[in-house]
Amino acid sequence: MNIVKQENKDLTVLVKVTVGEADYKEQVDKTLKEYRRKANVPGFRPGMVPMSIINKLYRKGVVAEQAYHKATNAVYEYVKENNIDYVGDILPAENQPELNFDTNVEHEFHYELGLAPKVELELSAADKLTYYKIKVAKDVQDNYRTNFLRRFGRLADVEVVESDEAITAILDNGEIRVEDAYIGLISMNDEERKPFIGKKVGDTIEVNINELYKNPAQRASMLSVKDEELESVKPEFKVEITKIRKFVEPELNEEFFKMAFPAGNVTDEKGLNDFLKAQIEEELDRESKYLFTAQLRNYLIEKAGLKLPEAFLKRWLFVINEGKFTMEDIEKDFEGFVKMMTWNIIRKHYETTLNLTVGEEDMLTEAKALAQMQFAQYGMGTVPEETLAGYAKSILANKEEAQKIYDKLTEEKVVEAIKPLIKVSNKSVSTEDFAKIAQTL
Repeated sequence: MNIVKQENKDLTVLVKVTVGEADYKEQVDKTLKEYRRKANVPGFRPGMVPMSIINKLYRKGVVAEQAYHKATNAVYEYVKENNIDYVGDILPAENQPELNFDTNVEHEFHYELGLAPKVELELSAADKLTYYKIKVAKDVQDNYRTNFLRRFGRLADVEVVESDEAITAILDNGEIRVEDAYIGLISMNDEERKPFIGKKVGDTIEVNINELYKNPAQRASMLSVKDEELESVKPEFKVEITKIRKFVEPELNEEFFKMAFPAGNVTDEKGLNDFLKAQIEEELDRESKYLFTAQLRNYLIEKAGLKLPEAFLKRWLFVINEGKFTMEDIEKDFEGFVKMMTWNIIRKHYETTLNLTVGEEDMLTEAKALAQMQFAQYGMGTVPEETLAGYAKSILANKEEAQKIYDKLTEEKVVEAIKPLIKVSNKSVSTEDFAKIAQTL
């Protein structure tokens, strides 16, 4: 077997692997003997078909298969032994010479791979970035508290619609009449709520249900019809309000704290306020870290100025997706793909040079945090440790989810390791200004 490497100007490498008969003969003969043992050819008993017939029927295909297998294994071994760092994967070359398995015993296979660029970054105090911290406004605190207590509150009857009440009504358009229809004002904006403000039980108003609920699924659910039946529904309805209910926060007594915090970590209003403040700060800090990571990523990508074998990568994306995307589809999203791949190369460079590792305990802790967030979405703020651990292990058992967690943790470690190498200034900003900065990325 002979292997020749040729570097090209388009940042790719062409590897030519020549496979001779000595490289594949033993495996070909073994495979053909197995074919003979199983072959069912009219006129011959099983296992007694002459090898001349077996060779005529199968040898060409078996030689092609075994020669290609040997060449493919050889090119991967060659790349590994010679420490050739590449992006994407190794592909059969587009300029593969014609192969003749009828008469030739020596076959030359061509493979192509895209070279990974070398990262050469020197960081110092001259590299400056800003870490934006969000100032916690009072309305943010109040809304967070309201949303938290809403999980444990109740709906009480009131006389007048003032803001985000829950309305029960009779809907009637002359063709369809719906008793006890639910209209949740909390999911509407101020303009959408306007027709209901000031209304009392017994009042009637005219509404266009298509404007009231833009989502077809919501309209279908309210009217108890199928989605496909909506087109035939006349949208103008008379709404007769039969009940108005408003959310009432729970009384902060012993019963509430036992229900909301079964672990006993919060037992009074001061503890509740401290808990909510910590939760808000944690969420906002997560937003600050996300923004800083995005800023750092963009800065390092631009500073590194890495060149990737783009033509090769486009072909690679087309091949691995097996026709799911056209080249036009790949072109549309290619800029974002190149950015992501460039960042991965830079990230892995720092993982290696700074000797950063993610351990099993790190993975388990992050998986627990993810599980806790999922439970919180269903109103379960406190979950027993053994339950969290069980869910965390099931998350990590999913290879795709485990890889996401690993990538997240390594990125965090890279970012934290780079921060001391550059100049980072802290700046407090409002929620609105933070959102404007984030939109520029």
